[in-house]
Amino acid sequence: MDAPVPGHPNRLRRWEQRMEAPLFAASLLFLLCYAVHVLARGIDPLWRDIALILTLVTWLAFAVDYAVRLVLSGQRLRFVTSHWLDTVVLALPLLRPLRMVKVYSAVQERRDEPRLSLHARVMTYAGLTSALLGFAGALTVYKFERTAPGATIRTFGDAAWWTCETLTTVGYGDVAPVTFWGRAIAAGLMGCGLALLGAVTGSFSSWLLQVFTREDEEEETGRPPKS
Repeated sequence: MDAPVPGHPNRLRRWEQRMEAPLFAASLLFLLCYAVHVLARGIDPLWRDIALILTLVTWLAFAVDYAVRLVLSGQRLRFVTSHWLDTVVLALPLLRPLRMVKVYSAVQERRDEPRLSLHARVMTYAGLTSALLGFAGALTVYKFERTAPGATIRTFGDAAWWTCETLTTVGYGDVAPVTFWGRAIAAGLMGCGLALLGAVTGSFSSWLLQVFTREDEEEETGRPPKS
């Protein structure tokens, strides 16, 4: 039996902190290039080729980051299962906004610090995640649905409206996907919508509860509550 390979937690943490902003920018570039590929069908083929190349380059950046973190973790193949969200995002880069779940988990671990900035950050990330994920979902479902027989999603506007309905779990039913991949995307977006809504409401409720508890404790000890 092989001896466990020691990891480098400090180096791993520094790498993740250093790469978070560049990789976020790369994810925006990836989404932009994918949008060009889906929506800009009438432009010069050269620009579509450039968008495709940039899409592959940004995915390669995600793969390099994943490989570096795998090595620094020292977990070998266990890294794939213990960091399943990163593994899924590597396979489907359009889901990269879902890494916000890590931020929410980190905030939840700091329950003793009822600072508005922490919870506001979660709600901000959730809103940004919803926007990016919704845009990616609208692009993808439009790609599969626009030419399908009997489809009701014929334009990108239809796809964007359907995505808003799905993420908010409203579901008016005026437009709906008819292809297999369109319905698979719908199922994923419904799950993401519920999770993001839970993150926002849970974080806000947690902050209110901690503030009220802190004020009650201060009133019992005779100290004026903090503003």
